[in-house]
Amino acid sequence: MSRILQILATALCLAAPVSHAQDFTALARMDSTQSSIEDARRGGAEIKLTLSQGLPWRVFTLDSPRRLVIDFREVDWAGVDAQSLDQARNVSAVRVGSFRPGWSRMVVDLAVPMTVKTAEMRLGDGQEPAVLDIRLEGSNADDYASKSGAPNDPRWDLPEPSVSPADRVAKPDWAPTIVLLDPGHGGIDPGAERGNVTEKALTLKFARELRDTLRRAGNFEIILTRSEDTFVSLERRVAIAHEVQADIFISLHADTVLEGYAHGATVYTLSDQASDVASQYLAERHNRSDVISGIDLTGTDDQVAEVLLDLARQETAPRSERLAKAMVLGMQGAVGELNRKPYRQGGFSVLKAADIPSVLIEIGFMSSERDLANLLNPDWRQALANGIRDGLEAWVVADETARQLVDN
Repeated sequence: MSRILQILATALCLAAPVSHAQDFTALARMDSTQSSIEDARRGGAEIKLTLSQGLPWRVFTLDSPRRLVIDFREVDWAGVDAQSLDQARNVSAVRVGSFRPGWSRMVVDLAVPMTVKTAEMRLGDGQEPAVLDIRLEGSNADDYASKSGAPNDPRWDLPEPSVSPADRVAKPDWAPTIVLLDPGHGGIDPGAERGNVTEKALTLKFARELRDTLRRAGNFEIILTRSEDTFVSLERRVAIAHEVQADIFISLHADTVLEGYAHGATVYTLSDQASDVASQYLAERHNRSDVISGIDLTGTDDQVAEVLLDLARQETAPRSERLAKAMVLGMQGAVGELNRKPYRQGGFSVLKAADIPSVLIEIGFMSSERDLANLLNPDWRQALANGIRDGLEAWVVADETARQLVDN
């Protein structure tokens, strides 16, 4: 076994007498005042989480970078400031959030290698809370790596994608164009943040509005990679595109720029070489989503598979470029000024569906006061959605014409 699961634990709560029964109809809540993450002896740490009720849970570690992941079914994180829990020098950051429907997750970034020594949930008696106590002990890099890896458990994990690119079949001319809208981030990964505004909430709101706009056009079938505040891995987003046999993949983002100044909507297509430094920076930020949420990235760099995918992209890349340029023209006609360089390229992992024309749209930059005001304005968002619709409709016609020329 190349990877050893550190701890896989499920706490099964038994019913107490009726007068003291816990309320299992409500989600468990964490009491921040009674929870903590502190350093322990010999280079270790202790994590104590006080919960309103017992619930199933599991814990494991991941390497590159080093992270401890705690999964629950399911916790309401409202009012929890994860960083305030962290009082340990051996822990560098803590994140909490929803992972997917029915799942909650805490990700603890480890500043030093530490393995799980003990992990147990003590169930309260009657109205007493439950306490999850995880003790970590100092380790070395080799020992840590040998004990790290995500468990493979069908009771917790999503099934493997059931449809591959080879299963795609030709559609009749009258069939609607299937558009997969991908609201960036979600759940435990908030994306960019500006005050009380999060990228994950903005992109989901706009995706729903764009979905409704495209449906009213009458010639599109719209599917979302997520319809609520849950996390979807980059790999899973691409897999969904294949499962639904999407004709077009559109990823939606609203990022921030920490250095320099950027504003205005921008459309990106995939390229190994970013068109500029800003595009490379954004791609690196977006591609960290899986790391932030505690996804196991072991074995994801399959060079042989990448070569085969690159061959398939040679046909798709020109179609994606034409799609991006049609989007730019449509949005310019609807909202006027876009980014000074509205079409760019970058190494965005979410655009790697080899056989599906794919674009990533930064609908605006939250670091720009003007863009943030636009993003919060429903009239402006509707105008932008109209522009994207116009660009899509123009591309569908042009793409079909190009296909017929090739066939003839």
